[in-house]
Amino acid sequence: MPFDAQFSASASASASVGAGVSAQASLGLGERGGHSPGAQPQGRDVAENLLPPLVPFRFHVRFRQSSDGAQQGDEVVICSGAFAECSGLEATMEPKQIRAGGMNYGAAQRAGPVSFATVVLKRGMTRTRHLWKWFEMVSGGAYATRVDVEIDVHNAAGETVLTWGLAQCLPVKFKAADLNAKGTEVAVEELHLVHEGLSLIQPGS
Repeated sequence: MPFDAQFSASASASASVGAGVSAQASLGLGERGGHSPGAQPQGRDVAENLLPPLVPFRFHVRFRQSSDGAQQGDEVVICSGAFAECSGLEATMEPKQIRAGGMNYGAAQRAGPVSFATVVLKRGMTRTRHLWKWFEMVSGGAYATRVDVEIDVHNAAGETVLTWGLAQCLPVKFKAADLNAKGTEVAVEELHLVHEGLSLIQPGS
């Protein structure tokens, strides 16, 4: 079942990200520009101790349809991207140890497979049932229906500084808010997502 049957999808298409950039250029290794006294910090060429740290509460979540078809890349409106918490942006590389004969002081370390943590989205519960409908759609048989998730991180001025990308997301757990007649807190629901790749998208890429 297409996503537009459950949600209202916009017509905006995702921009393609350029490839083929060398690791040193993409990481900016060894690059540091000059900084004159009294000048304002500008961009990545400024020394790290002069850059203001980001705040964790200014972010926005966007969803784009990633399944094959004419609607691939279209933005899917899910809860207007308004979430109170996003956790699990984590990648872990399992190292491979190689023990060589005569090498008694430790073993050689080689890069191994990478695994990704489950991403958890939490929001104050409203009458909107997008999270449950998405989980219900996939658990009901639409296993190939996936979305790509983009998480924009803003600075104190509200400008997008960087974007985390999650490829081929699949909802694996939905949790409704706990009900308590004595409770006074906001009801919070959550959705757990597994994905097939974590990427960092720089602004303007």
